[in-house]
Amino acid sequence: MDRNSNAYTFLFAIIMVIVLGASLAFIAESTKEARKRNVELEKKQNILSAIGVNVSRDQAELDFDTYIKKQLTVKSDGSIDTLVNAFTIELKKEVKRATEDQSLPLYIAEKDGKTYYIVPLYGAGLWDAIWGYIGLDSDENTIIGAVFDHKGETAGLGAEINQSWYEDQYIGDKIMDENGNFVSVKAIKGGTPLSNLHGVDAISGGTITSDGVTDMVEERLARYIPYFKNN
Repeated sequence: MDRNSNAYTFLFAIIMVIVLGASLAFIAESTKEARKRNVELEKKQNILSAIGVNVSRDQAELDFDTYIKKQLTVKSDGSIDTLVNAFTIELKKEVKRATEDQSLPLYIAEKDGKTYYIVPLYGAGLWDAIWGYIGLDSDENTIIGAVFDHKGETAGLGAEINQSWYEDQYIGDKIMDENGNFVSVKAIKGGTPLSNLHGVDAISGGTITSDGVTDMVEERLARYIPYFKNN
């Protein structure tokens, strides 16, 4: 075949597409379990971080069962669904379902003789999904840790939600007011005084992402209030 002909060019292009496609498919399939394993380890690492246990991914695998004593699947009415494994729940899918049909994972931890609750979060930022975990003290009210992450927020702005200087602002804040009513914690543009136990400083230049975190925290935590009140 004439290598300068259009037919040769098209045939070469088709062969390359097939070869590259097959190679990528093989690589994806052969690394599927390893990638799944990395996701699970990162998830365990983040859950532990929400109660102040900051360890490597490998160490998280060893420490997870030491601290996490119960994994519950909670329903919107506060009841517990014993048929669903909490760790396998994908919030990305659950948040699209009607509230009454959602399965809500809840992790109960023990550390230094105290009980803590870890609530997974999932929401929308400026450009894509955001997610995280909130750790609550045994009073089911005081935040002891917060972990956030994102898929594609703007570097130096909204992407700062996964930095410790932002996450640590939530520590010590409360999700209930003095009358026991759920009020959540809001990111406030322009800053908030330390005396405000229901607010944190929004990220300068990252208002939309900050608002996304506020909405995510409020919407997700609200789902667990019936469980906390029942228990």
